[in-house]
Amino acid sequence: MEPSPEQSPHHAYPDHWEADVVLRDGGTARIRPITTDDAERLVSFYEQVSDESKYYRFFAPYPRLSDRDVHRFTHHDYVDRVGLAVTIGGEFIGTVRYDRINDQGRPASAPADEAEVAFLVQDAHQGRGVASALLEHIAAVARERGIRRFAAEVLPANNKMIKVFRDAGYTQRRSFEDGSVHLTLDLEPTEKSLAVQRGREQRAEARSVQRLLAPGSVAVIGTGRTPGGVGRTVLRNLLAAGFTGRTYAVNRAFDEGLTTLDGVPAHRSLGEIDEQVDLAVIAVPAHRVPEAVADCGEHGVQGLVVLSAGYAERGSAGRELQRELVRQARSYGMRIIGPNAFGIINTAEFVRLNASLAPESPARGRIGLFTQSGAIGIALLSGLHRRGAGLSSFISAGNRADVSGNDFLQYSFEDQDTDVALLYLESLGNPRKFTRLARRTAAVKPVVVVKGARHSGTNPPGHAVPVSRIPDATVSALMRQAGVMRVDTVTEMVDAGLLLAGQPLPAGPRVAILGNSESLGLLTYDACLAEGLRPRPPIDLTTAASPQDFRDALAEALADSTCDAVIVTAIPWVGENGEAETGDGEVLAAALHGAAAGSPAKPVAVVHVEIGGLAEALAAASSTAAPRTRPTTLAAQPSGTSGAPAAAPPAVPTEVDAEGTEPPGRIPAYPAAERAVRALAEAVKYAQWRRQAATPGKVPEFLDETTDEPGAAALIDTLLGATPDPRGRPLTHDEARELLGRYGIPVRPTLPAPDPETAVAAAARLGYPVALKTTAPHLRHRADLGGVRLDLADEDALRRAYGEFTELLGKPAELLPVVQSMAPRGVDTVVRASIDAAAGAILSFGLAGAPSELLGDTAHRLVPATDRDAAELIRSIKAAPVLFGWRGSAPVDTPALEELLLRLSRLVDDHPEVVSVALEPVVVAPQGLTVLGASVRLAPPPPRGDLGPRRLPNY
Repeated sequence: MEPSPEQSPHHAYPDHWEADVVLRDGGTARIRPITTDDAERLVSFYEQVSDESKYYRFFAPYPRLSDRDVHRFTHHDYVDRVGLAVTIGGEFIGTVRYDRINDQGRPASAPADEAEVAFLVQDAHQGRGVASALLEHIAAVARERGIRRFAAEVLPANNKMIKVFRDAGYTQRRSFEDGSVHLTLDLEPTEKSLAVQRGREQRAEARSVQRLLAPGSVAVIGTGRTPGGVGRTVLRNLLAAGFTGRTYAVNRAFDEGLTTLDGVPAHRSLGEIDEQVDLAVIAVPAHRVPEAVADCGEHGVQGLVVLSAGYAERGSAGRELQRELVRQARSYGMRIIGPNAFGIINTAEFVRLNASLAPESPARGRIGLFTQSGAIGIALLSGLHRRGAGLSSFISAGNRADVSGNDFLQYSFEDQDTDVALLYLESLGNPRKFTRLARRTAAVKPVVVVKGARHSGTNPPGHAVPVSRIPDATVSALMRQAGVMRVDTVTEMVDAGLLLAGQPLPAGPRVAILGNSESLGLLTYDACLAEGLRPRPPIDLTTAASPQDFRDALAEALADSTCDAVIVTAIPWVGENGEAETGDGEVLAAALHGAAAGSPAKPVAVVHVEIGGLAEALAAASSTAAPRTRPTTLAAQPSGTSGAPAAAPPAVPTEVDAEGTEPPGRIPAYPAAERAVRALAEAVKYAQWRRQAATPGKVPEFLDETTDEPGAAALIDTLLGATPDPRGRPLTHDEARELLGRYGIPVRPTLPAPDPETAVAAAARLGYPVALKTTAPHLRHRADLGGVRLDLADEDALRRAYGEFTELLGKPAELLPVVQSMAPRGVDTVVRASIDAAAGAILSFGLAGAPSELLGDTAHRLVPATDRDAAELIRSIKAAPVLFGWRGSAPVDTPALEELLLRLSRLVDDHPEVVSVALEPVVVAPQGLTVLGASVRLAPPPPRGDLGPRRLPNY
């Protein structure tokens, strides 16, 4: 007999289902389970739903809910009957409910795996993506409770709801029965459903940042009555920048008779303003911030910039205040920049927003800048201003409690005014998501990152995010894999940003060097070699060279098909009286601009020494015409782990002159050759990544008899047991061999040798020659300490080696010796895979021994690795020439090595319970390879937040 709702067991409130989400228009809302305390909220919500929406929900006029309805819709067991609500300001704006049913459509319990689902969204909030977000979350809940399919009855006229189901990306079936549309959705995520989910996430999060950067009105809360202070400074900067919207000064301490301040309306609270305010800048002491946030939320403010300090940077008590601040703001549908922020800037002509403490708004430009530090933000703004560079947008996020670098990447991907994204980061709240977003953004525009706090092992004060345990070198490698240019200093970030924003990408590493200083040319040549570029011999124009000589030489170099980029070096020239002259920088700049304008598009950089006005003149735009949009042949967006089709990249704006031709870009100038070359080298590597990203690699399926995914899954379940230890367990040698063998990774067997007689018997079984090894942890893989004896050709040699073993190193019980047959000679390598809770699964490769252990010469890629990733992995270590015939040695079988890497990647991607694998050593011979040792650790898989429904992080 099937249980009635009253008979079903009740489960504890599932607080892990609670989530903050960003809706389609950029506002936030909270999704949570409906409880018995929600009766009044449910009735109030239903009263605000139109009769038409009620008819679509119940297939009949249904003006009000009965007491029985209210009880049924608020009492759930959170297993067979679940209800979720979307709330803003604590009130319902949408609900969804599922009821588990059997084959006859009647209430049921497990093992029934189908449920009937129904939605209702308040009319005022329809079109904001509420139902789509609810479907993602209720589907995840259903899968957790063992439900595999949703069934829904929808009236044919309810096109909005039909579209929600149709666009979700799940496999579905549709039929028309008894005057309604019957829909069945399979809830197993698909490549399409994941792509839909991420596409919605991208548009919503980009829109949420856009709402902050382009408000129609701004209120500065905490504006001082006297000049000075944070609030008054922000107000002054807003007015000085020429903000195009309405500005208000707000301070509860204003005198009642005060109506204006600095020429803008002055009010004691937002309630006195007769329009909705879009953005509030909060500059009050921390203990008064909750009151200000409540005032903003109750009057429809869309976003907050919190300049106030006194939060997580002050310790655990401040961290809790920070979390409460985020919870309060999100409950009203608002996003936060800060707290402890420096502010935001948008130089777009239709906005002209400087809601920051920067005294001077930067010029309009094509660089977007995000920083987690106010001090670094000041330095970057100053450095860019000195070098004549402009910005499109600037966000200084302070403690980054809400809006993060990930949100900035979402915005930069779509922003037509941004050509280059620069980010100074001190922590990565979600590294897995960051690499995914960075890969997509880098496919259409450069992303340059400086990572602070690289070696501390902890997050900076104020950054309440999970700490990743992966080494900094691994973080760099994963960023490079995603197309991110990671540099070491903010100076290098500015150097690279100037080149990327003003010059085309180089087609290759070939560099022409020309100038009027032989010494400076040689320094540039050496720097190019050090950075892996291919410089041509410098062209010395002599100190007598005129600007026209520079123009002719640059035009010739740019026209040369064997040249991909040009670096111009310039020093003050010698006048007729024999004295050095700084010269007219504007004349030389005009000559260089003229040469670039009439030549093929190649990057040009200038290294100069004390030539007055040159840098400023080079940075000046050669045209002030309005930008137009040109089509681009950029690399297609990589599909990422989902394999979903890439979104079309946005068009790239550029300037055009009156005739419609593109003028030369701003030419960056550098005070040192090394800085110019380093920036160019970053551009060369990035351009190569873009070209390769145009045809992304493939993740092999290995659909043959060597791969047994179901068998591996069953073996893992058996090894972990019904109640696995959360700490996991290491596998024995035989268990590891069996699991790896399911994915076509054979491990050469070893036999224990606790005494000489057993060792001889093992060798006879395996066949001579053999190796004798100790498996004691302190001697494992240590041939240098005598822990490995190779090429033992017969019984006498084995007995002699065994005796030396025990005499020099200890008793057999301590050494745990084993016997293994010899493998063909080759290069010893090590292959590893591990799962970091924050970054995900990582595949690593290096040469065994000193190169990887002492020198850190190891390469890394994210899992799942493509065939291109595997090829790059073995070629990106510094010792890679050893694999390809170094000093006349025979090249080894790198295709077999690439296949091994791909098979291991597939294993850990298919089975997240495999939390670490180490294959050491892997001997790669000219023909084939041999895995001589393997260690595997299993554990319950860590949660994969990137595969679940959309949600904002809670730190």
